[in-house]
Amino acid sequence: MNKKTIRDIKVAGKKVFVRVDYNVPMDKSGQITDDTRIRATLPTLKYLLEQEAAIILASHLGRPKGSPVAEFSLAPIGRKLAALIGQDVVFAPECVGPVAQSMAKALQPGQILLLENLRFHKEEEKNDSAFAGELASLADVAVNDAFGVSHRAHASVEGITRFVPAVAGFLMEKEIAFVGGAVANAARPFVAIIGGAKVTDKIGVIENLLQKVDTLIIGGGMANTFIAASGYGTGKSLVEADKLDLARSLIGQAKERGVNLLLPADVVIADRFAADAAHKVVAINAISEDWMALDIGPASQQAFAQALVGAKTVVWNGPMGVFEMDAFAKGTEAVAKAVADSGAISIVGGGDSIAALEKTGLASKISHISTGGGASLEYLEGKVLPGIAALADKE
Repeated sequence: MNKKTIRDIKVAGKKVFVRVDYNVPMDKSGQITDDTRIRATLPTLKYLLEQEAAIILASHLGRPKGSPVAEFSLAPIGRKLAALIGQDVVFAPECVGPVAQSMAKALQPGQILLLENLRFHKEEEKNDSAFAGELASLADVAVNDAFGVSHRAHASVEGITRFVPAVAGFLMEKEIAFVGGAVANAARPFVAIIGGAKVTDKIGVIENLLQKVDTLIIGGGMANTFIAASGYGTGKSLVEADKLDLARSLIGQAKERGVNLLLPADVVIADRFAADAAHKVVAINAISEDWMALDIGPASQQAFAQALVGAKTVVWNGPMGVFEMDAFAKGTEAVAKAVADSGAISIVGGGDSIAALEKTGLASKISHISTGGGASLEYLEGKVLPGIAALADKE
């Protein structure tokens, strides 16, 4: 996908509207507990400042449902950004209206203005044209660096592009190159590892990847549904009974296409869903009736790691077990290590997969960590993301 980026346009002396995804976790006292998403935008912001642009930043935070909610104000984020970027960030108490207009008008090259939460207005999520036009009127050009919301046709993401030209920031450019590249023309062998609780959440991804990968590995809670579909007893494990036919169909599709579909050979089962539950490793044909599978076992960890040897592209989305509990985190951590050590172009998405990388200290060995959960899933499904489609194409 050949989209224009901030390198392809002249921004000197211009006011640049930059849509970012600063929807970051905060504690009850308003302290930001993870600033990864803010730090991820710094290369784009620094480049624009070096090019003598004036930056108008816009983001959402939480789910204020279309009206102002004090706890979802972006003011603390402005203070955090100022500390990270080493210069003042002016905060506008509104994102549209006369105050925002006059503050944007007064903004000089090299300065940063952060607008208040876009979702304090219901028009943002409705992609209201008048609201998009008001946002556009603040600036000369728009930049989308918010991949995490680019699967949503919202006013600040898609609507604004009808009023001012829009290009990709560096973070967006990276997402298009890596996640889009994996879907369009991955280097082979191409291995995908899909985990998480439910098949329902990832049906589209699995179906699309089955047409593209050489090996598909399935772990996590969703693997139980495939294990049950293969005729094994699963005890009290999470199984989507209404998805058994679908799982059988996907197993059949993999065979037809010559895709190596790997399911767990052994699992860690527990007598209840609790961090201190009694647990043991069993083969998938020996899951006790009153027990539940909560992680992949050591033989599966080894087989999954072996499947990555020699891979050129690896995509990983979703944990292998109940990663939040230490007793059932070993499978996810083993996969994190195998992906990091694979030497392949590695693309990781999904909060739990990223958390596993951070926990194991392996994040720096991954080619690309995707900042968008739902967006990266839809991109891997092969869907057109409205926020990307709306960006200007290179000539």
